[in-house]
Amino acid sequence: MARPKPLSGFPEFLPAARIVEQRVLASLADTFELHGFASIETRALETMEQLTRKGEIDKEVYVVRRLHAEAGAADELGLHFDLTVPFARYVLENAGHLAFPFRRYQIQKVWRGERPQEGRYREFCQADIDVVGQDTLAAHHDVEVARVILEALERLHVEVGLPPVLMRVNNRRLAEGFYRGLGIEDHLAVLQRVDKLDKIGAAAVHELLTADLGLSNAAADSCLALATISTADESFVAGVRALGVRHDLLDEGLEQLAEVVRAGQAAVPGRIVADLKIARGLDYYTGTVYETELSGFEHLGSICSGGRYDSLASDGRTTYPGVGLSIGVTRILVPLLAKGTLTASRVVPSCVLVAVDAEETRAEADVIATRLRARGIACEVAPRADKFGKQIRYADRRGIPFVWFSGNEVKDIRSGEQLPADPDAWLPPAEDLRPVVCSTTGQA
Repeated sequence: MARPKPLSGFPEFLPAARIVEQRVLASLADTFELHGFASIETRALETMEQLTRKGEIDKEVYVVRRLHAEAGAADELGLHFDLTVPFARYVLENAGHLAFPFRRYQIQKVWRGERPQEGRYREFCQADIDVVGQDTLAAHHDVEVARVILEALERLHVEVGLPPVLMRVNNRRLAEGFYRGLGIEDHLAVLQRVDKLDKIGAAAVHELLTADLGLSNAAADSCLALATISTADESFVAGVRALGVRHDLLDEGLEQLAEVVRAGQAAVPGRIVADLKIARGLDYYTGTVYETELSGFEHLGSICSGGRYDSLASDGRTTYPGVGLSIGVTRILVPLLAKGTLTASRVVPSCVLVAVDAEETRAEADVIATRLRARGIACEVAPRADKFGKQIRYADRRGIPFVWFSGNEVKDIRSGEQLPADPDAWLPPAEDLRPVVCSTTGQA
């Protein structure tokens, strides 16, 4: 059989990279649970009606069909392209069993039929958190989810060596109130054009605002002036006030955004800024919006984004507003692993290789391994009763730091030190017990 070719856009990790991924996912889950978020997992398949109800990325949905489906049969099922659509369905189906506000985290793979490139894949892992209310949801949850995500990403920076992040936040009420204060009714159309600012520049956006939407030059100038305001503290409020626009909705948005920035700086200083060009062009966002960049990898775009939505789902009688953020785990890890920024200290969990004197005494080696495992020390028994030099080289190739010999002696093959040891008492150094993530990034 010929060697198969890789399938573009479907990353598969070698063992060392998989260890890094597992450590990252475990750290995220631990932080989320420390804040009281409950884990859920939804099915991979949703109905096409559910997946395409908003129509934003219907061309990117992977359709699932039975091999022996009848000719001409309609496509009824597809793989979910994010975790928000299935979560909305989950809330509706299970509302009678959930306590609101419902706090969930979800770490799962999703599938999206887009052109593969660095940071964008057809199969990838996301880590989402959301807080969902029943009919109403307090504004302080906008503050909370930002703080939780910043703490989770800062923990990965400190403990794993992930590059630091910068979260950029804005508020849709602020933007809408500003535009309405200028007499603009179609605020979403303005937002969608302002959202292109980084891609096409101020002059092109100004042209879109005037030529496409019919705004006056003065109104377009004001919209661009708002979008250029960015501060790491609450001074953006004074900057907006200086533009001379007044509206009640603007006041509400300014207050909410100031609280998010204030709390984010208190939780993780230096990792959040108010950036009033952040628009998140999708029309269902209604309050705070978030985009997050990875330091040194800004070309990847936002690696964590989300926002407030007043209607995650509705059954016609009850509406479920929510706020949430999604971390693109695969989007972060694949470039970092490819560049060697992150790696694992070894490719296997094993801390100890138990040497085998002869095949006739393999059972004795198995007993030693069992006693070590009972105390939480990962180990494996040598696959062959080779000369000890070969068994040591085998351990070295796999990155296993210790070899255990009959007669209860353990050798640190890095230093060459060999000492007597009791399998019911011996412990390796804490840093050797499990593989650790190694990083070439500096601490910030």
